[in-house]
Amino acid sequence: MLTALYVPANRPDRFAKAVAAGPDLIVFDLEDAVPVDDKGDARGWAVAWIAANAAGSVEVRVNAPGTQWIEDDLAAVAALPVIRIRVPKVESAGDVHSILEQVPTARITALIESPLGLERAYEIASADPRVVAIALGEADLSSALGVDGSAGLAWARGRLVSASRAAGLGAPMMSVYPRVNDLDGLRQTSLEGRALGFVGRTAIHPRQLATIVECFTPTAVQIAEAEALLAAVDKAGVSEGGVIVLPDGRMVDPAMVGRAQEISTLMREIESRSS
Repeated sequence: MLTALYVPANRPDRFAKAVAAGPDLIVFDLEDAVPVDDKGDARGWAVAWIAANAAGSVEVRVNAPGTQWIEDDLAAVAALPVIRIRVPKVESAGDVHSILEQVPTARITALIESPLGLERAYEIASADPRVVAIALGEADLSSALGVDGSAGLAWARGRLVSASRAAGLGAPMMSVYPRVNDLDGLRQTSLEGRALGFVGRTAIHPRQLATIVECFTPTAVQIAEAEALLAAVDKAGVSEGGVIVLPDGRMVDPAMVGRAQEISTLMREIESRSS
C-alpha cells in the first residue's frame, strides 16, 4: 500500500471523488478536519457511506481518546462489520486496548503525536495483533518536541520505522505533507522518508497521489538488481545457507536476500493495483 487519502467526513460531496482519485486507502476524518458543530453530522454521513459503498479499503480517523466525541465515534463505527480505525494521540498499549474493548472487530492504525507516545512506540505497535500500523502525527509531535522541518523529525521518523519493523508490522507510511501545491517539497520529503525506511505516504489532496507513488515505487535499477539477486540466489540455493558471488562482485548470503524480496513483493502489489 503506497497511498492513503484523507477526506473530511463533513464533506459527503467529496466521498465519491476521493474514491475516483484511486488511493489504496481512504481515511474518513472525524477529527481535525471537522469543526466542532459538524461532528455529529460528519459521523453519520461517513458511517452511512461506508456501510453502503465501502469494500474494505477505508479507515475512519476517530476523535482522540478522552474527548467528548470518542464514545459516539466508536459506537457508530462498531455497527460496521469490519473497520479500520485510525486513533489519534495514542500514548500507551492501554489506549489501544480501550478502543478494541469497544470495537473488537476493528483493525487499528495508532497515531503517535507526543513524546510519550514516541517513547512507547514499540509497546503501542505490539499491543495487540489487531494493530495493523503505526504512524506519526507530525504537526502535533513537532510542536511538542519544539522542532521544525524534516531535520528536526528525522530521529522520530527513524524511531517509528524501527518500532514498526520490530513489532512485525513492516514499513510504515509517512505522515502528510501539508503544502498541497508544493509538489517539489512533497517529492523531496518523500524521498527523505524513503531513505529512512518508509514505504508510501498519506495525502490530504488527490493531486499529491501521483508524486507519492512516483517517490515510493522502486526504480528500474533497483528492480533489475533485486530480480538478478533473487535469480542468482535461487540458482545457487543460497537461501539454505552459504554465500555466493554475483557477476558484479557482490557477496550475497541469506541475510541479504530480504530487501530484494521486499522490492519484488512491492512491485507485484503495485502492478496488481494498476491492472
